[in-house]
Amino acid sequence: MTGMAKAQTGHATSIAEDVVVLLVRASGAALRRANAALEPFGLRARHYAAVRIAADTPGGAPQRRIGMLLGLDPSAVVALVDDLEAAELVQRQPDPEDRRTRLVSVTPAGLRLLDRVGDIVSEVRDEVLAPLEPGERELFLAALATIVG
Repeated sequence: MTGMAKAQTGHATSIAEDVVVLLVRASGAALRRANAALEPFGLRARHYAAVRIAADTPGGAPQRRIGMLLGLDPSAVVALVDDLEAAELVQRQPDPEDRRTRLVSVTPAGLRLLDRVGDIVSEVRDEVLAPLEPGERELFLAALATIVG
């Protein structure tokens, strides 16, 4: 029996228990909040995330790693990094150990931007996690980190 047939017969879990539906709804809500908050800076959540990954990776993050962490197709990562490089928030350079790999490093302007949006990103986090008690927040974040690896 297909998944669709199971859902029609009532054998599937309810929407309230369906992890795919819940994750889509949760990520959509969080991304809408983050995108709205970052819009005045000319950013979207994925731009912020890529700059943050570059800043948190000593020596620069390989483009492949950024794509893996953000769940993006390699061509989407290239376009994303192109946008960030044009805005002078990151720079690319060849990996000295593997010339085929491009490392993405944060620029001083990128660091300043992260500093400027730090409080805004914290506010988004607090809004998204507001329905949870403090102990639940820690468990939720730990569980998400485990799920995404």
